[in-house]
Amino acid sequence: MKTTLLISTYNWVEALELVMDSALSQSRLPDEILIADDGSDDTTKSFIEEFRKKCEIPMQHIWQEDLGFRKAKILNKAIAKSNSEYIIQVDGDCIIHKNFIKNHLNEAQKGLYLYGSRVNILPDFVDSIFLKKKIIFNFFSKEIKNRTRAIHIPFLSKFYKKTNRISNKFRGCNVSYWREDFISINGYNEDFEGWGREDSDLVIRLSNNGVKAKRIRYAAIVFHIHHKIKSKQNFDLNDKMQNKTVENNTVRISNGINQYL
Repeated sequence: MKTTLLISTYNWVEALELVMDSALSQSRLPDEILIADDGSDDTTKSFIEEFRKKCEIPMQHIWQEDLGFRKAKILNKAIAKSNSEYIIQVDGDCIIHKNFIKNHLNEAQKGLYLYGSRVNILPDFVDSIFLKKKIIFNFFSKEIKNRTRAIHIPFLSKFYKKTNRISNKFRGCNVSYWREDFISINGYNEDFEGWGREDSDLVIRLSNNGVKAKRIRYAAIVFHIHHKIKSKQNFDLNDKMQNKTVENNTVRISNGINQYL
């Protein structure tokens, strides 16, 4: 099956470069790379144009005007342009393990979405990894915390069971799903603006539509580059919208991907 690696980004070229380097270092390359850009300036555009010259994988840069945090909208726009059956999604501040794509695909099943582990890179080492352009980490790496999450033994992920409930371990920076499942619920709800809940709302609606979840710990690992926390001024409003999704058992929303298909 064809697979898209979907990377969301906003004005952080140093991090995006490491994420892209890790994408091209995969043991199993994706069939295409989509960069969902929520309004970055020309520095990001220039970087992507240069990076494309060394990238043999088809790559698209999908950009929208910077009108605040509108991650839900730009991800919908990007997925609308995907030519693949399966979407593997990360954030532009998450370096991916060399077997990340392979691990997601090995666990992919119809009627299922997957989510993996996030290891945090410590603040004191961020400048160093940028300088060294480091993309390889493991349990013993001095730059990380949550180091048990960096253990890579994919066989152990087989013991995690499917569930129809969202886990508090779920992170939208490391998730994969079938494009047809995404479209069937009309994708991300673009009513979510500002940081928070757009990813969890998506998988709650997938679950409401019969798609089960599976955690793939000990496989499909991302290494999150520390940064300042984004503004949470819209979080309470977004939290209320997600609560309504739960209360109403919502599946399909109106303000979604259909406007780009």
